[in-house]
Amino acid sequence: MQNELSTQLLSALATRFKAHPWHGINPTTNKPNLFRAYIETVVGDHMKYEICKKTGYLMVDRPNKFSNIFPALYGFVPQTYCREQVAQLCMNATQRTNIVGDGDPLDICILSDRPLVHGDLLVDAQIIGGFRMIDGGEADEKIVAVLKNDHSYSHYEDISQLPEMLIKKMKHYFLTYKNDPDKPNAKVEVEITETYGRAHALEVIKASQADYQQHFGSADAKLAAILAQLV
Repeated sequence: MQNELSTQLLSALATRFKAHPWHGINPTTNKPNLFRAYIETVVGDHMKYEICKKTGYLMVDRPNKFSNIFPALYGFVPQTYCREQVAQLCMNATQRTNIVGDGDPLDICILSDRPLVHGDLLVDAQIIGGFRMIDGGEADEKIVAVLKNDHSYSHYEDISQLPEMLIKKMKHYFLTYKNDPDKPNAKVEVEITETYGRAHALEVIKASQADYQQHFGSADAKLAAILAQLV
């Protein structure tokens, strides 16, 4: 009886309150290569937007300091976290030590030929690969995907099929977007050590989901347990 009441209460809460984009959205679909992603920033934005981890609201992180703009839809995969297992994958691949996860949800770049005018959206993305990025000793993986049913990109199944100049454009953005025009000689410790295909990108997602479960567990299970005590 308690389980049934908890289920009913969870269902009622889901229709009454907006889910937190990081914790409250299930990213999995019925296809292993298709994930639901949350978009923070769209192509052409001159502001860097980022989710407020505590409230779930989208907020301004910082203005881009140079004229370079986002080359793809940009956001994260819900219910992921870059910590121990993501860092271990990075260390295994680079043969380095002392790398840690960046403590954020797993970043994702999604290619589409149709513009979106704002972020704070959920989209379905087909995973095709990723960039192994290290930022100041932190694993900061960038998953690359294409928008489901996109006319120009949805036929790509692996990042190796993308035009070389498009890959260079995305990599150039991430390698330069933190440069400060007021400090032209400052060292920016950002590097991309590898471009990997879909199979490894799915491994990175799996590792980030494991890190999330280890650090946060299931939000539904926690809420169900609390509700069970009340009823």
